Amino acid sequence: MFLKAKFLLMNSNKRVVVTGIGATTPLGLNVSETWKNLIAGVSGVSQITLFDTKDCPVKIAAEVKNFDVTAPFSKPLTPFPHTSITQVANAKEARKMGRFIHLGLSAALQAYDDSGLDEIRAQLDPERIGANIGAGMGGLPEIESVHLDLVNKGYKRVTPFLIPQIIPNMVAGQLSILLGLKGPNLCNVTACTSSAHSLGESYYLIQRGDADIMIAGGAESVISPLGIGGFAAMRALSQRNEDPTRASRPFDKDRDGFVMGEGGAVLVLEEYEHAKKRNAKIYGEILGYGLSSDAYHMTSPSPNGEGGMRAMKMALKKANLDPSKVDYINAHGTSTPAGDTEEAAAVAKLMGDSKSKLHMSSTKSMTGHLLGAAGALETLICLLSMRDGVIPPTINLNEADEACKALELNLTPNEAVKKPVHYALSNSFGFGGTNASIVVGKV
Repeated sequence: MFLKAKFLLMNSNKRVVVTGIGATTPLGLNVSETWKNLIAGVSGVSQITLFDTKDCPVKIAAEVKNFDVTAPFSKPLTPFPHTSITQVANAKEARKMGRFIHLGLSAALQAYDDSGLDEIRAQLDPERIGANIGAGMGGLPEIESVHLDLVNKGYKRVTPFLIPQIIPNMVAGQLSILLGLKGPNLCNVTACTSSAHSLGESYYLIQRGDADIMIAGGAESVISPLGIGGFAAMRALSQRNEDPTRASRPFDKDRDGFVMGEGGAVLVLEEYEHAKKRNAKIYGEILGYGLSSDAYHMTSPSPNGEGGMRAMKMALKKANLDPSKVDYINAHGTSTPAGDTEEAAAVAKLMGDSKSKLHMSSTKSMTGHLLGAAGALETLICLLSMRDGVIPPTINLNEADEACKALELNLTPNEAVKKPVHYALSNSFGFGGTNASIVVGKV
């Protein structure tokens, strides 16, 4: 009896749609700026300004530029009995939060505003609205800064706000406090797959009836001496220091590693009938979510992208969608030698004879790699591609490497393509062999 009930619960027919989007990225402080620059093929990579790179082998990254940490909180929202959005609209309160929290809240509050939920907030049950904002690493720069205070000035100079500045779940926690959200309060921490898992697990929460609305996505900010130094020591980062805008070059024969990015991307997921009843704007539907483990190596993908392909297959199966129906894949495509070829091999095998109709691109060529925020941003990009019938390019792709070229995939080099997109898939793969794929479609 119990097993039967559990089976029925996990196979709910509830549909999940996206009714709000927000982004704070190296290409813009909001969705419209980011999307405009993506379509134009603009690179967000430049010299690092967040710390002194004098002795650092890598001097480039995709930073969020001109970001005011108090800006996300400047627009008045509906106050609640115990709190108000204006409580952090000053520098003193903002200093209690890490940079990744600032970036995540910026994106989340944009998405909330875009959804129109604030206008009907009095009619909503706060226990049916939750948050799941993933982060791969949390407040690493804040750990470094406070450690220096400890070493140079002693324990008395350790800030009492250190722990809430750095723990990964504090974007979801702070958002829940600001908006009075009393439903599920979660944070997925699965390396570069964190926000994709946050979207997928939020999708499941709504499907099985545990929430009507989930504000879900990711945030990351580890452009710091340890963050850059650690990845550089692994030889994972591009060292094209003199040519930053051309450093991130997924699938290209001259790629030499990924470029670190930072930012936040958040989506409002909502049960379809709930959204329809309030006449909400709908960007698209989450149709399927797949996840898997390579069980192979802590940093390298499994041969031929076998683990990633299982995630894609699972997502498509749950969407009840044949691979031939997919118009666009936003690739994980980080610009690393092994990762790009293995993903391309998996996609080519998955698509079979229909690969000639597919467009695939890696927008990390422009944004850099946002680590824990990447999956949410790239799912958001898939939704905008469906909305506008435009596929953003893979810039800096002058000549695909021999392995990718042999697969005959259309990697959308250097220029955006106008094309109707009815179904799109976003891939996210992370250290530890963790994989996630999300399928979205038009409603």
